[in-house]
Amino acid sequence: MATDPRVDRQERRPAAPLGFPRSAAELDPRIEPSVLTAISRIAPGTQLRQGIDDIIRAREGALIVIGEPAELSFMFSGGIRLDQAFTPQLLYELAKMDGAIIVNSAIAKIAQANVQLMPDPTIPSNETGTRHRTAERVARQTKALVISISQQRETVTVFIGDSRYQLDPIADVLAKTNQALATLETYRQRLDQVLTRLTALEFQNAVMLDDVLVVLQRAELTTRMADYIERACTELGSEGRLIRMQLEEHVSEVPAEKAAIVYDYHADGGADRVAEGLQALAQLPYQDLLEFELLAMLGYPATTNPLDYAVTPRGYRVLTHIPRLPENVIHRLVTELAGLEGIVRASQRDLEAVDGVGAVRAREIREGLRRLQEHNLVDRYLQL
Repeated sequence: MATDPRVDRQERRPAAPLGFPRSAAELDPRIEPSVLTAISRIAPGTQLRQGIDDIIRAREGALIVIGEPAELSFMFSGGIRLDQAFTPQLLYELAKMDGAIIVNSAIAKIAQANVQLMPDPTIPSNETGTRHRTAERVARQTKALVISISQQRETVTVFIGDSRYQLDPIADVLAKTNQALATLETYRQRLDQVLTRLTALEFQNAVMLDDVLVVLQRAELTTRMADYIERACTELGSEGRLIRMQLEEHVSEVPAEKAAIVYDYHADGGADRVAEGLQALAQLPYQDLLEFELLAMLGYPATTNPLDYAVTPRGYRVLTHIPRLPENVIHRLVTELAGLEGIVRASQRDLEAVDGVGAVRAREIREGLRRLQEHNLVDRYLQL
């Protein structure tokens, strides 16, 4: 049975998961904050969504503009002035009439109905239907939220600024999100495995840069899948509560673990460099993430061979797993005892000499490190 924690390193490198967004901005329009905010306003559980669902079930169409009527008045004419409190039932009844429905920005009042919209006809539009074409031009010209409900196709399309998003049926979104959640569970299991291996190597002072890159890759894949599910939960609204609870359980600790790894192994160190590394990691194209183009995230030149490059942890990540240990004390321990190896080898007196530690906390640190080593050893044998 193999005992080297670095064996089968290549098997820990994942293939591209089927259907996972290569570029979130390219394949998931919901990554745009304005689009995600618009989706949240018409998600299940809202009164607006209830009215939209009633319109679809009745096989009606509608064009709904959400914005301040005074700011939109220059582009519509005719219609009926209402200034009535918004209710799903009233929205449904008004959709039976021709023309657009104007709802105020707070979705508290229906200002007008049966109005004729006259956006700038020179604004380019790729839409084919008259209703959708008008909706796109109104959104581009006014930046208002415009919802177009197709009578024939029974679809809901959201336009906000230059962005467009077509809502999928809730059953389809639920199915895709549950599939993504299953993938996330697998990602988290793999992440836990490589974290356990990394911890073992850290206590043995035998970490290679490649081991760190494997963990960073797994953590970022987990984060990106979690972000995808979070956006889906926004679209699901009240239907996504259980999924959101499971999501929180799976990934609540991942951002802190990822940040601690960069703190431990960034070539230059320091809060500013760590922040830059985390930001660059989040923006790394998906294919580069799969191909381990991660050296720059940790401040290493591209010529570095991670398989042969030994690195030493500063100890931030391990120390964060010791209960009730303040961040400022962790920083002083790392600085004054020269990294994890120095902290592990430090005597009771050495630990007490660090400002903010003292006798009680020194014993807790030594006991915490011992428990982490024993727990890590058990976990590794269970995985083998």
